[in-house]
Amino acid sequence: MPERWQARVAANREERSAWQGRLRAFTDAEPELAAELRAALAGELPEGWDAELDNLFAEPRKQATRKASQQAINAIAANLPALVGGSADLAESNLTDIAGGGDLTATEAGRNLRFGVREHGMGAIANGLAAHGGLRPFCATFLVFSDYMRPSVRLAALMGLPVVYVWTHDSIGLGGDGPTHQPVEHLGSLRLLPNLWVIRPADGPETAEAWRAALQRTDGPTALVLSRQELPPIDRNRYASAAGLHRGAYVLAEAGGGAPELILLATGSEVWLALAAQDELEQRQEIPTRVVSMPCWELFEAQPQDYRDQVLPPQVTARLAVEAGSTPLWRQWVGLGGGVVGVDRFGTSAPGGTALIRYGFTEDNVVERALAVLHRTHIEKARMLRNLSA
Repeated sequence: MPERWQARVAANREERSAWQGRLRAFTDAEPELAAELRAALAGELPEGWDAELDNLFAEPRKQATRKASQQAINAIAANLPALVGGSADLAESNLTDIAGGGDLTATEAGRNLRFGVREHGMGAIANGLAAHGGLRPFCATFLVFSDYMRPSVRLAALMGLPVVYVWTHDSIGLGGDGPTHQPVEHLGSLRLLPNLWVIRPADGPETAEAWRAALQRTDGPTALVLSRQELPPIDRNRYASAAGLHRGAYVLAEAGGGAPELILLATGSEVWLALAAQDELEQRQEIPTRVVSMPCWELFEAQPQDYRDQVLPPQVTARLAVEAGSTPLWRQWVGLGGGVVGVDRFGTSAPGGTALIRYGFTEDNVVERALAVLHRTHIEKARMLRNLSA
C-alpha cells in the first residue's frame, strides 16, 4: 500500500476514534439527545413524527396541492428535527419554507437551505446530506426544471438515497408562463427512471399521505408532483380514504348499481374531473363507472397481482385515463382498447383554466371520450363472440 494511502487510513482511524470519544462524552452528558442522534444516524423516525398529519385536512377545502404540501412540511417539521430542505430560488412558489426554522448560513445552523438557481447542484447537495445520514433532506423546483437536475436524481435512485423532491407547477394548468414552463413529457420520463417513486396527489389528504410515504422510505428517492392551481375538494366522508395512496392506486369511488362497466383512472389535479364525469355517466347515462385514483404507479406495480386485479379487473376493458401529461405509458393500464385524455404536444400561453379547457380537460369531453371507449369495447366483445360461435 502506498505511503500516502497508509497515512490516510491512519488519519481516518484517528478521526473515527475521536468521533466515538466525543459521542461517548455526549451520551454521558445528554443521554436523551444522544439517543435521538443515534436514531437519526440510523435513519429511524422518532415516535409520533407524523401525528400532526392525521387531522391536518379533516375538513375538505379547495386548495393547490403545493399549498397542502407546505402545511404537511410544517406539521412534520415540528416533530422531526432531522427534516431540512429548500428550493432552487423558488421557495415562494414551491412553498417549502420551514416556518421558524431559520436559514442555513456560514454562521447559523438553520433548517432552510437557500440553494440558488442551480438545480443540479441542489440535487447533489441533497444526495450528500442523505448519504451522510442523520438528516432527511428535501429539495424543490418546478417540475419542468427537473430536467436540469436529472443526473443528481438518477444518482439518488442508483445509490438508494432517501431524498424527497418537491416538484410543483405540474402541468399546463400552471397557466401564463407558457409552453417553456408547462411540463408535458416529464411525468412519463420520470416514471421510467428505476427506483424513483413519482407521487402525484389529488388533494390535501393524499398530499399528507405522500409525505408520510416519502419519509418512511429509506431505499431510494421520492418525487412529490404538485399543482400550482387550486383544486376542488374531495369529500373523504363520501369517497375512500387517502390511505389507499400507500398501495399506489385504489378505488376512490365505486360504481353504483353493480359491477363496473367502465373505469376512469386519474392522478393529481385530474381526479376531481374523473369524479365529476362519473356522476354524469352514472346519473344520466346509467353506466356503472368506477373511479381509480392512481397517484404512484411504482407503488401499485409493487402490489400483489390479486390486489391489482381487484382495482383494475381484467374483464373490465373499457378504461379511460385522465392526466395532463404525455399519454403513451398509460397503455400499460388502459390497454390497447382503452383511451387517454392527455397532452402530447407543447402547452400554450394562456391562463391555466383556459389551457386545460383548450386541451380537453372538461367534464363533457371526458364523458364523451369514455362513451367512445365503452362503445368500442362493446363492438370488440361482440366481434369476439361472433368468432367464437362461428
